[in-house]
Amino acid sequence: MGSSGWPIKLMRTFAYEQFGFASGVCWLAIIWGITLAFCPHALAAYGTVDRSVLLRSNLFSMLWGVANVLFMICMVRIGFSLTGGILTGLGVSVGVIMPFIFKGSGLFQGAPDIGSPAGRTVLVGVAVMLIGVVLVSKAGYDRHRADSSGAGAAPRAGFGTGLLMAMLAGVLSAGISFSFVYSQGPIVAAMKAHGAPGIPANIAVWAVGLAAGLLINILYPAWLMTTHKSWAVFWRSPREIALSCIIAAGMSAAIILLGEGMIWLGALGASIGFGVQQAMQMLGGQSVGFIAGEWRGVPRGPVLTMLAAIALLILAALIMAYGNSLAH
Repeated sequence: MGSSGWPIKLMRTFAYEQFGFASGVCWLAIIWGITLAFCPHALAAYGTVDRSVLLRSNLFSMLWGVANVLFMICMVRIGFSLTGGILTGLGVSVGVIMPFIFKGSGLFQGAPDIGSPAGRTVLVGVAVMLIGVVLVSKAGYDRHRADSSGAGAAPRAGFGTGLLMAMLAGVLSAGISFSFVYSQGPIVAAMKAHGAPGIPANIAVWAVGLAAGLLINILYPAWLMTTHKSWAVFWRSPREIALSCIIAAGMSAAIILLGEGMIWLGALGASIGFGVQQAMQMLGGQSVGFIAGEWRGVPRGPVLTMLAAIALLILAALIMAYGNSLAH
């Protein structure tokens, strides 16, 4: 997921409002297309699921949708590095710890308590990851300061408000994981009862659960284009619409792999799956930055800080994986 945004670097015409709208529409079309194509009688299967389950999954994804909007606003107010660090740090803390306390659906109901050996080990992994997130943020900030365009830049107007918004976005961002964790049991069972194989049945959870969140991610850019009178920009670049759809394909693949990985990890998959995914998401994003030359010419200090952060993120993923082994 961290590397799926690389096509943005190839865009010359589109701003967020254009590629956000196109990728949101395409993402929704991909997961619903797979669901309807590979889950026999999918709509009938959804009809057998308790409405509260469908409502709960959409409420969680709506929170994630709001977090995405806040993320875009906060990038302008407090910068990308600080926003990304706060978002990931709070998001992973909430996303990993919550399923220990409030058990998820299906096989996630058997997750051990947070005070168990597995739970304590996973918390150590979260702590290591948070240190890594802080270092990623510091490295990004130091790189910005070293850039002549950002040297000595004064804090932007509304910095304090932006900080609070970023913290709220971080908490809400875990909604994408909860949308799956707290609804997959009944939905997967319904899909399989109507003849769906395992993987399409899991994708069907995302299709119905992410609907509200993706609609927010579609409607907000559409509102921006209407306000800015920039719909003409959207229609004049089929190439960048295609690039936006590549972003959506990457995001779709990432979310499908997240769901499958959570299931394969077993009862602790809700917590560990999200924690490992968040660590790898940060690594993916930084890898794209290195490959694209964003760190070329940067002083040695920020580079070493980023390399230390990468090592800590990998260590955190390994610790959480070890915690999962203690649950078996």
